[in-house]
Amino acid sequence: LGKVISDSNFEAEFLETHNAYRKQHGAPPLTINKNLCRSAQEWAEHLLSIRTLMHSNGEYGENVYYAWSSANKKLTVESWYSEIKDYNFSRPGFTSKTGHFTQVVWKDTNEVGVGLATDGNTTFVVGQYLPAGNISNAGYFERNVLPHDFVCGRNWFPKKQTSTK
Repeated sequence: LGKVISDSNFEAEFLETHNAYRKQHGAPPLTINKNLCRSAQEWAEHLLSIRTLMHSNGEYGENVYYAWSSANKKLTVESWYSEIKDYNFSRPGFTSKTGHFTQVVWKDTNEVGVGLATDGNTTFVVGQYLPAGNISNAGYFERNVLPHDFVCGRNWFPKKQTSTK
């Protein structure tokens, strides 16, 4: 069976990495929610037991991460954030390629919980968020997923999308 990791350094680094990225997008810092941590931990342990990456479909936002080794905590959040390269700020909205990124920086989210389960070879990390992000109502993505350049004080204009055929 898997090993439960209860590590305040892991939790702190997970939170710190989220908040560093959120600051770049004008989103307020998250705080740790212990109930979400318990829920995320239970789900991480379940994922390890079935060795499958999937969402729990709870009433919160959720990001899941899988690695073949013990987790480098910063790489977990960095892998989610790296989806920014596929996000089109000139056409905001949800896509399966960018949902982890948009949840990390979602402005209206203010709490996070984290769980990690590993057997030494396989690691699952689960982040759960309240209020949930990735709400597809009109205007929600525009208000909650702000471009990095906009926040840095520069005028932001969407880059022209070019295609090569």
